[in-house]
Amino acid sequence: MNRTLLFGLLVAAPVAFAFADEKPKPPLDASTHYERCLDAARRAPQAGLAEAEDWRNANGGFPAEHCRAVALFALKRYADAAIAFEALAGAMMNKAASLRAGAMEQAAQAWILAAEPAKARGALDAALRFTPNDPDIFIDRARADADANDFAAAVADLDSALALAPQREDALVYRASAYRQLDRLDRARADIDAALKIAPDDVSGLLERGNIGRLMGDRTGAAADWQRIEKLAPGSPAAAAAAANLARLAAEPKPQP
Repeated sequence: MNRTLLFGLLVAAPVAFAFADEKPKPPLDASTHYERCLDAARRAPQAGLAEAEDWRNANGGFPAEHCRAVALFALKRYADAAIAFEALAGAMMNKAASLRAGAMEQAAQAWILAAEPAKARGALDAALRFTPNDPDIFIDRARADADANDFAAAVADLDSALALAPQREDALVYRASAYRQLDRLDRARADIDAALKIAPDDVSGLLERGNIGRLMGDRTGAAADWQRIEKLAPGSPAAAAAAANLARLAAEPKPQP
């Protein structure tokens, strides 16, 4: 599911306004209004929020509410956005379960960014009641688990995601990281090797394999993975993390033979 475009053509026709000395303009096509509002929410969120609230006041319905929540998220008002997404999911009682799940998943993403992992997990629990076989929701809940330092729960959620989608290399990378946090390095290494077999140039996977390799005593392999990231994605956050790891590795005393 596209996590931003939830509604498609479920929009009621918007109200048209015209000044007295102008010819009335035809109303926007419903889906066009929704697309325009979301574009404003992403590009200029303060203006997008104002447009969404005007549309809501003109009986824009669920799409206007969703656009407002997206604008709040873009403004980094994460708690407000989460509340708005949750309210939207609660109001859509007669809409498809997938739409309600999508709104709750967006609420969870906002709660995570608001540093509220317990509230994120609650939102994702609700999302799974709507769509119990969505691997993305299990992956998102694993992120909330990790933010709460509950790495055993993260592994369990990633087990569920991978049972539904065995080739999801991102889930394998996340589970490898969770296993590393649990000091289960053999399991972590098996997962990260499987992930990089699927996507050999995935920089998140290479970063994690370097972390695991270093803990397992493979300094040479760790350095090679981190150096490769700098070539694949120069200037990226992953490259910055790899450079920091390489600097720490160089500063560490080398083990005696």
